[in-house]
Amino acid sequence: MAAPAPASAVSDPLGCARTAVHFDLAKGQTPENIALSPDGTAYVTLAKARQIAAVSRSGSILILATMPAPADAGIHTPALGFPLTTGITRAQDGTLYFLYATGTADLTGIWRLRPGGLPQRIAALPAAGLPNGLTLDPRTRTLYVTDSALGTIWRVPASGGTATVWSTDPALAPVGFLGANGLKIHNGALWATNLDKGTIVRIPILTDGRPGTARVTATGLTGIDDFAFTGRGDQIIAALNTVNQVALIRPDGTHTTVLTAADGLQGPTSIALRGNTVHVASAAYLTAEDPNLVLAHLGVSDNRRRDDEGLAR
Repeated sequence: MAAPAPASAVSDPLGCARTAVHFDLAKGQTPENIALSPDGTAYVTLAKARQIAAVSRSGSILILATMPAPADAGIHTPALGFPLTTGITRAQDGTLYFLYATGTADLTGIWRLRPGGLPQRIAALPAAGLPNGLTLDPRTRTLYVTDSALGTIWRVPASGGTATVWSTDPALAPVGFLGANGLKIHNGALWATNLDKGTIVRIPILTDGRPGTARVTATGLTGIDDFAFTGRGDQIIAALNTVNQVALIRPDGTHTTVLTAADGLQGPTSIALRGNTVHVASAAYLTAEDPNLVLAHLGVSDNRRRDDEGLAR
């Protein structure tokens, strides 16, 4: 189901890749996740720096918030041993929601950052967990969170409150390191990656809000992290962190490598799309060289429009 397809079978490859932004590794600026705004700004979590940053279309970086360090320096953060900002999503009113994992009960959870405001924790999550992927259902104003350590998807009202377990399906569980990772809502379902298993899992959202039956839609995706839908059915672009690649995944589960280190990747962690412009953030966790933001174009061969080039302008 997930065997790589021949390169000649790719109808919508990525092209024109270039490195648009270089982050400062010495300052812990390892970009973990991205949320795009209509004005072209990319909001990024800088994991090791414990920061939220706004990256303009021209590539300038503005630090919006730096999270407080835990009293124990985060040494009990599951699997990693350091505190980090992870998933981020943006509401239509400009409010940012993001995750902070510290291994401590006083800081781990979902945080909110309103324009011009200060970060505020709106929901606590277990200190024994590693909140990682975050998505917002604008219809129900519900936030969903993957927990990579506990193999869980949590649900929390966007207004804040108590987190409740939405799914603990075995397909989300880790196998030695990190399980459920990236998370998106698409076509009436939650889609999550599992880093350890190299899979993508689809879980329908039933009419009463409960999870339906989980189904693995793609396998063989070594080191899969975050991902994004291209807008063409269930076609996906995914970051394969540990093998330094970006893959194009078709609805039948087959996939092809479309970006590599030769395109500037440095351990890609997250993907976001605006129009036909693909944003790929790399945290350089393993390469320890150049955390960056690479831009590429989707379907260059049959789509010459450049109306929305994000940071490429």
